[in-house]
Amino acid sequence: MRLFRLSLTLAVLALSASPALAHFGMIIPSTDVVTDKSKAKVELTVSFSHPMEGKGMDMAKPKAFGVQDGNQKTDLLATLKPTKVMDHDAWSGEFTFKKPGVGTFYLVPEPYFEPAEDKFIEHLTKVVVPAFGEEEGWDAPVGLSAEIVPLTRPFGNYVGNVFTGKVLVDGKPAADVAVEVEYYNKEKAFEAPNEYMTAQVVKTDANGVFNCAVPFAGWWGFAALTDAPETVQKDGAAKKIERGAVLWTKFVEPKRKKK
Repeated sequence: MRLFRLSLTLAVLALSASPALAHFGMIIPSTDVVTDKSKAKVELTVSFSHPMEGKGMDMAKPKAFGVQDGNQKTDLLATLKPTKVMDHDAWSGEFTFKKPGVGTFYLVPEPYFEPAEDKFIEHLTKVVVPAFGEEEGWDAPVGLSAEIVPLTRPFGNYVGNVFTGKVLVDGKPAADVAVEVEYYNKEKAFEAPNEYMTAQVVKTDANGVFNCAVPFAGWWGFAALTDAPETVQKDGAAKKIERGAVLWTKFVEPKRKKK
């Protein structure tokens, strides 16, 4: 019996000592920039996943889904249709650019309960797509309770560029906040050498600002993690809510001229 208890204790300690898988709300557009009028329709895949490991989670229909272009917001919730991402429930929507602009697509999900962490997770997610040469307004906040405001233009970036963002919580800069950085390993082209390499982590400074450079091309997510002031009742107990501010952006390799 003592041997069994010792083995069980060691197993629990090993499990608790392992880094937790990073959760990410995701909005991945069919293109990172719109340059051709014949391809003005952008399809958007909305999911909740562990992007590097390629492990999905079921996502309920979001509370809100829309796009901000300048001072105008368009509700896109009605465009969402059920789909599958990583073999789990997800959503797909669409938006057609009819004029030059910069569309900031945003998502407010239903909180997801994570039994392993005994808390709810709510990731307020954004991605920015420019159209037809316009690039004004990419740094404008949407007004979410938590969001990353880009200080580096969040499109048209090469691999190796340093990306800088500011984390706002209730409209104010959030200091000393952990920001997880993870690659969307859609094609499963990469494998992390160990669990610590799955997600990179940086922290915001006193002004809520963080910096990061990514090592290879593709879609990268930045998730700033804070605790929401409210709780959610589940099974007669008040559960905490992890409120994540998530921003996705694509980094590209330069094209070489053909000789």
